[in-house]
Amino acid sequence: MTDLVIRNTTIVTCDGQNTVLTDGGVAVENGRITRIAPSSELESAASNAREVVDGTGHILMPGLVNAHCHAGDSLFRGLVEDLPLEPWLQVVWKAQGATLNRETTRLGSMLGLSELLLSGVTTTMDMFWYPDETVHAARTLGARISTGGIFFDPPGVTGDDLKGRIAAAERFFEEFGDAEDVFPAVLPHGAYTVSPDNLKTAKQIADRHGALFCTHAAETRAEQADISSRYGRTVIRHLDHLGLLDERTVLAHCVHLDDEEIDILARSGASAVHNPMSNLKLASGFARVPEMLTAGIPLALGTDGAISGNDLDMWMALRLAATMHKGYTGRADAVSTAQALAMATTAGAKSLDAEERIGSLEPGKFADMILIDIKRPHAVPMFDPVTHLVYSTAKSDVRHVFVGGRQVVRNGALTQHDIAETIAQVEQLQPKIAASIA
Repeated sequence: MTDLVIRNTTIVTCDGQNTVLTDGGVAVENGRITRIAPSSELESAASNAREVVDGTGHILMPGLVNAHCHAGDSLFRGLVEDLPLEPWLQVVWKAQGATLNRETTRLGSMLGLSELLLSGVTTTMDMFWYPDETVHAARTLGARISTGGIFFDPPGVTGDDLKGRIAAAERFFEEFGDAEDVFPAVLPHGAYTVSPDNLKTAKQIADRHGALFCTHAAETRAEQADISSRYGRTVIRHLDHLGLLDERTVLAHCVHLDDEEIDILARSGASAVHNPMSNLKLASGFARVPEMLTAGIPLALGTDGAISGNDLDMWMALRLAATMHKGYTGRADAVSTAQALAMATTAGAKSLDAEERIGSLEPGKFADMILIDIKRPHAVPMFDPVTHLVYSTAKSDVRHVFVGGRQVVRNGALTQHDIAETIAQVEQLQPKIAASIA
């Protein structure tokens, strides 16, 4: 028996042919899509389905993939302003050290992941302390998550030494390695906070488990100068020299790259994650997105944390990714609408080595789907649904969200968690957070 049918909707599949159905429907069984067809061809399935959703006045599309986030940092939204990355980080780390433990990390993750899920993000790659707490938050909400053991040479929030970080990374795989809702990873913070030997240790753990390896890379000029001074190579050359770049490597930012570094990434198969809002706000610079796309580098999209962008708005990130490079390069065709939308869907899935499971609406894939209201003033008239998604859609337009066929957002509200409770707890914590940097 069919579990769910959504019909009478415009479907943007984000498949390899960029298929759009103007009056289509989707059938779901056991959490996966079984059929996509014109609505008229799904009448039989709908008559026998456990649940039927009328998608009239909506676009149905795959859930967005946020390929770089620090959801727990939502606790510190707007706390540190008007500083470039390096001095900004010193204040951020002070606030984190005074505030974070397991309980507050889960609280921050609940806040951040709720914001993401309500705006149509069904899968997030998250780098933060106590990653098991992030998983528990995601499961409470019904979202998918990619996270895992953190490597950081200083003691950091958890106070672990290298032995403790290795043990924590291994425990994560023991607990979540076979889960369908978790894409396990090992996530060293960056080449400037993790030594070459410890970076290699992190990669060895990831490789042993066939897992993802994610780190910040080439975010600022100061980072490039620091790594070049220490090791005689720029960041990407340094990571390549250490043997850390391959198809399961995810590099957040990649703002400052020369031509050879772009070639290195293209050859390695590593994914880059563009975080336009964070890069603009921290004055980090303009990533060479058009050149990376031309080189064939898998290029995903991220929000970074709410502490560096003040919200977790993938729709803003999408619009910036599609527009800012036109202005910077003087080329109106620098990033096409299809390329931009792919960054938030299929390329994000590829970066997580999950393109066979998420990122597009196709039979056999997880039924991770969102319905977007297109009967609002800013959505009319709509000549092209893809153009509308990239340039006109706001996060408040997302009305319904399904993960594995289960509805986790209905009419703009979470179905599995009372967000008012989380908000109240965060507001109670706010004075302590403010005092941490006073």
